[in-house]
Amino acid sequence: MDLSRRSLLTSAVAFSLFGGLGLTACASRTSGTAASSTGVSGTAATGVLALNSAGWSHDAENDVYYQIGLSYVTSPAAPEYETLGIYVPGAYFTGTDNGDGAYEVTVNASGSINGFTPATAPVVLPVNTPGYASQKPPTQYSYESISEYMAAGFIYVHAGLRGKDSNADSYVGNAPWGVTDLKAAVRYLRYNSASLPGAMDKMFVFGHSGGGAQSSVMGASGDSPLYTRYLEHLGAAMTSSDGTTISDAIAGVMAWCPITSLNVGNAAYEWNMGQFASNGTRAEGTWTAAYGKDLAAAFAETVNGLGLTDSKGTALKLERSGEGVYLAGSYYDHVVAEITTSLNNFLADTTFPYTPSSRQMAGMEPGGGGGGPSDGGGTPPSGETPGGQNPGGDQPPGGGPGSGGGQPPGGESSGSSTTYNTVEEYITYLNGETPWVTYDSASNTATITGLQGFVTSQKSPSKDVGAFDAPDRSATENTVMGKGTQGLHFSKLSRDVLAANESTYSSLTGWSGDHAAFTWETDFATTDEAGGDAVSREQMYEPLYYLLDSRGGQGSSRVAPNWRIRTGITQGDAASTVEINLALALQALGNTKVDFATVWGQGHTMAERTGDGAANFIAWVKEASA
Repeated sequence: MDLSRRSLLTSAVAFSLFGGLGLTACASRTSGTAASSTGVSGTAATGVLALNSAGWSHDAENDVYYQIGLSYVTSPAAPEYETLGIYVPGAYFTGTDNGDGAYEVTVNASGSINGFTPATAPVVLPVNTPGYASQKPPTQYSYESISEYMAAGFIYVHAGLRGKDSNADSYVGNAPWGVTDLKAAVRYLRYNSASLPGAMDKMFVFGHSGGGAQSSVMGASGDSPLYTRYLEHLGAAMTSSDGTTISDAIAGVMAWCPITSLNVGNAAYEWNMGQFASNGTRAEGTWTAAYGKDLAAAFAETVNGLGLTDSKGTALKLERSGEGVYLAGSYYDHVVAEITTSLNNFLADTTFPYTPSSRQMAGMEPGGGGGGPSDGGGTPPSGETPGGQNPGGDQPPGGGPGSGGGQPPGGESSGSSTTYNTVEEYITYLNGETPWVTYDSASNTATITGLQGFVTSQKSPSKDVGAFDAPDRSATENTVMGKGTQGLHFSKLSRDVLAANESTYSSLTGWSGDHAAFTWETDFATTDEAGGDAVSREQMYEPLYYLLDSRGGQGSSRVAPNWRIRTGITQGDAASTVEINLALALQALGNTKVDFATVWGQGHTMAERTGDGAANFIAWVKEASA
């Protein structure tokens, strides 16, 4: 491993991977030397993957050329998923009607839209996979869903991807197949770069929830050798026709509310939120309550071993506290500061009177954020809760902005929402019976006293103890890391906490031998068709593995140089530490541009401080591509 990492770092420097926009070595004809150092090898893809230049359809009214149903691997495991659609603004092609409804095209080098040309146009790929579900490929053309991207001058590629819900007798969709499929699609585009417009070193992926997670994995794991056997299993384009190694590294990631860091997910959830609750699985006397407290303490140990630093280089650590579980230290102060910044951004952005609105959603809407064609491709599964357990679907106690929880003096109720006429009224609502926010009207800024007040008021847990790796394997992520429909344990940290404390738990309410640590060990030994076990597959889906030296994989991949991360701060789906740690790890690399913000008053949504998610994403891609 050490030798591999050294060679990777040497090649990254040699090819100026992160110079300028970055990924300059990953242009349409990717440097074989740099990519070969990752161990990515294989025979050239056969002509089966060659794009038919005479097979394009043309939407004359909107001037869009497109092809759908394109298989991006030579040995598809799931043919109904592993196809893609390519959508190209008409200015980038010169087309000739073949007389049979299809067009033969050539790249029009002089074409231009909004300052982009065929050589400079960014390529964007939606990852609409809530709860790590599948993304169906397009089966029919829809201009409405791609109009903003065509007008912007982008190349839009909608690839089908397997997910935890796409299991059949002949194939499965568990991790890492979703990201593997996406990597194969990227390689397909680069394999056909000579006949396509678009800057192949300017590929951007974007997604929400599980889609944000897989987008983050994609951005962190470019050319990772961990994926080689999986890509070769599918017959992905590993080399071009002349033998040049093809890269799957990308230029940028837009992630809304990414659900990642699954190994420590249980522990992070209990430290951030669970330790402040005392009902349900956190009720006194239950084994799960004791387990939750031990998980929270284990999170502190994990954080202290990550090597995280802030923008000033200060080491971020957790320390024991007089009350609560490790609610002190520089890391704790950093989390509180992020919450404070989020609230003050909200105050700066918001004109009162203010009526909260809840925009909870399980994924990107088709035609409204990049979900894909309106025929259903990429549409989130109906009624699915993204990521983990949500017992009963009840509103967490304390609610939050938009939940209708509480009405301050002077507030005006409108339906299920409350209108706050002044900032002071809103602060009064936030404080409730136990003040935790102070407000300075002269500067229009607020200060919060700590994590507990915020969580109790705005971010109560919506999941049981064992939020991501549940004791009974019922969490969404147990299936994600499972085998077909069989859920598997995958969290070594959770196993370690159980193993150390079973004698205590066994005397408490609700304990069962089915929860013992040995059940984790049994699951850890289960492998998929490519030989990967649940623990190693979780590692492949962990961005921090590739970003932090402490996690073992730093330097083993090509990390995207551009990141935009947004999360609704009130969401109960994951701990705030997920996005905070991801942003910190990326910023510490020093060669990435990270635009990170938590959005006050929003939950598990495509959260934005202002404006529309799709429009903001497009503007960001333009800026990153300049």
